[in-house]
Amino acid sequence: MSMTIESQAEISYEESKREVVTSEGMLRYHEAGDGPPLLLLHGSGIGVSGWRNYRGNLATLAQQFHCYVLEFPGFGISDPVDGHPIATAAAAVTRFMDAVGIESAAIIGNSMGGVVGVHVAMRHPDRVSKLITIGGVGPNIFSQQPSEGTRLLRDFADEPSREKLVRWLNCMVYDPAVVTEERIEERWETAKDPASHKTLAAMYGSEAAAVQQRALETSGAPPYWSMMRKVQCPTLFTWGLDDRQCPPDMPLVPLRLAPNAELHIFPNCGHWVMIEAKEAFERVALEFLLRGQL
Repeated sequence: MSMTIESQAEISYEESKREVVTSEGMLRYHEAGDGPPLLLLHGSGIGVSGWRNYRGNLATLAQQFHCYVLEFPGFGISDPVDGHPIATAAAAVTRFMDAVGIESAAIIGNSMGGVVGVHVAMRHPDRVSKLITIGGVGPNIFSQQPSEGTRLLRDFADEPSREKLVRWLNCMVYDPAVVTEERIEERWETAKDPASHKTLAAMYGSEAAAVQQRALETSGAPPYWSMMRKVQCPTLFTWGLDDRQCPPDMPLVPLRLAPNAELHIFPNCGHWVMIEAKEAFERVALEFLLRGQL
């Protein structure tokens, strides 16, 4: 297979959108390309969607893979499901794979999507052939907890405003030029959806944070990142050196624990590696995904 990344016409929203009925409601997704299956899992945050995370990468990845950009329940696009957003997202991945007939696939997960990919790889190792995460996975070791980005998300979740959205978007990137008026407006439009805000509050609101802290203090279960040895598939952690949502000390523990893991850090890049370091990320991701097939 060729590793050359050529300029491709972007795949349109309407052309690629799909939906499938499952036992727990409708899951919506975008589909493009041909080849081995590749699931693209989005992050959390304000006004997020799978399409917005990966629309710029889809044309390139679809040259080598049959890509599925899944919209998680509760983010205003797929039908909501009761439960914590990470748990419902992980369940949605295997439910989606069953619904569209995918036995095993490679996964790219951005932030929360990476954490979801880790959970799926731990619980269903036969269903994840390779895993790429973009930020998100691991504990804060040297950096403050909660991070600057998480504190801005909490401010928004408690009392939404367009100004707070802009403040958080600027925290996501190294280059402020990435935060265009178009990006602000589309995020703000989705953020006003009640289902989307309910999910955001369940993850980042002050009340939810207090509940999660009490649960951690009383739980006998270890944190997911301490069990990374269960992730047996080849794993690539990718990170922006200037990530203020998930600082780059976070992957050090997962990198040590996961038996087949490697780490690539992109300079002059914030949390959205697949957007800010688009071409470099695509090259690194394709080399990793196609390794052994060339």
